[in-house]
Amino acid sequence: MAEQALPGWKKWLEGSGDQFIFLKGFFRNMFRSGFEWSEFVRQCYEIGYRSFTLVGTTAFIMGLVLALQLRPTLVDFGAESMLPRTLAVSIIREIGPVITAIICAGKIASSIGAELGSMKVTEQIDAMDVSGANPMQYLVVTRILATTFMVPLLTLIGDVLGLIGGFLAINISGKVSVMLYFNKCIASIDFTDLLPAFIKTIFFGFVIGFIGCYKGYNSNKGTESVGLSANSAVVAASLWIFVIDAIVVQISNIIIY
Repeated sequence: MAEQALPGWKKWLEGSGDQFIFLKGFFRNMFRSGFEWSEFVRQCYEIGYRSFTLVGTTAFIMGLVLALQLRPTLVDFGAESMLPRTLAVSIIREIGPVITAIICAGKIASSIGAELGSMKVTEQIDAMDVSGANPMQYLVVTRILATTFMVPLLTLIGDVLGLIGGFLAINISGKVSVMLYFNKCIASIDFTDLLPAFIKTIFFGFVIGFIGCYKGYNSNKGTESVGLSANSAVVAASLWIFVIDAIVVQISNIIIY
């Protein structure tokens, strides 16, 4: 039994070692001179602006549906006035960051994995290396930093649109002014809600970019490996998002409470 399990453990350990070496290469090249600012800005546009419609629409519908689902329960307990507060806390603390990160993992990690995978298969990365360019700095560092920067920004936009969707849902069966609704939302949020949510979105963005780049950069030869890289990037990034979320929530609960 132990001999049969050994190859699986060996493969896992080798993969972990490769990821650590890749991570070390990222940090080494991040502080090297000649940072590709133009490529970084282009990746911010590709990752942020082109993901805005999907993230915004999903967040808006999420806030709308969440308000519609919560209202009957709160009415039964005579706590309908708590709906704006409940929406704000749930969206800012947990739902907004996690849902946005999952969407970005499906869209961004897969596209990065497929793009770098196709470049690896067609030997474009090898050609950059031979020509004296630094593919790690140009392709990997810029993409990871762009996702680390843009995912928190997309989460912020998604949170606002989610609260707007909740406001519209409340006004379907009632009448609440914009000023009263957002005053209640803002009053219910404090620093201990914002800081952990913001910190974990930074980690979410880094993990999405890192895994997408790692899977694509280390694709095997063959066209089928491009699809495998994109698929495995989405699965691994989504898994790490939930792991990081659980860790950050636990740490923040220990520190705050």
